Amino acid sequence: MKKPHILITNDDGIYAEGIQRLAQVLYEDYSKQFEISVIAPDRERSAVGHGITMHKPLRAEEISFINIPGLKGMAVNGTPSDCVKLAVEAILLDKPDLVISGINRGSNLGTDVLYSGTVSAAVEGLLMGINSIAVSLTGRGESSNFLYAARFISSFIPEYMANKHNQPLLANINVPKNTDCIQGVRVTSLGIRRYRNAFEQRVDPRGMHYYWLAGDLVDDDEIENAADTDTRAVREGYISVTPIHFQLTNREAIPGLKEIIKTIKPG
Repeated sequence: MKKPHILITNDDGIYAEGIQRLAQVLYEDYSKQFEISVIAPDRERSAVGHGITMHKPLRAEEISFINIPGLKGMAVNGTPSDCVKLAVEAILLDKPDLVISGINRGSNLGTDVLYSGTVSAAVEGLLMGINSIAVSLTGRGESSNFLYAARFISSFIPEYMANKHNQPLLANINVPKNTDCIQGVRVTSLGIRRYRNAFEQRVDPRGMHYYWLAGDLVDDDEIENAADTDTRAVREGYISVTPIHFQLTNREAIPGLKEIIKTIKPG
């Protein structure tokens, strides 16, 4: 009987501590029950969104994990979304039953998910009809924090995979960095994140101006049902679990747009 298959990826690169800790915990907990594959970028690919590689060849190099004897991985010279597409369509013999992207160093909350390579890899899994999880640790994170987040995901997996959904799900999970003070778990909606003074202007040694993306983060919770947002949950010490999907159609705007196009004559 074929074992269920878990594909692990990320956007911090295959050598990042977050994915190493996650792979180690899941391999120790589930290698007898599940097939586990790790296919991730060969270097950091943070904030690349859902970018894919079209104008150069993709290469995948097999690597071994020093701390996880028996587990092999593939380092890909592409984006997180490339890794999932390549894994499912070319490398793996069987379609995985679950895609897990992370553990990301730094949060992926609110509208930041639109930029996130971590979340985009999970979205790619969802597009392929696979249940997916994106997991992030807020702040820089210590080894013990990554271990806590990995163990939480390990405990989350059996029920998540056993739940017979009508359609594939994507859970975006954010774990507060102060794991000694976790208050619990909340199912949340995406909050809104904005940045003030997003670009800092600097001068190089030749006197030429350049710009560095920086800015001050502003979580905007002044919206309807703000109490259930992921940004607020994490700020209050809760692990946030947010179901997200790729359906971006604003259906409330359709009637108004239909009225507008009545007055327009093409050509």
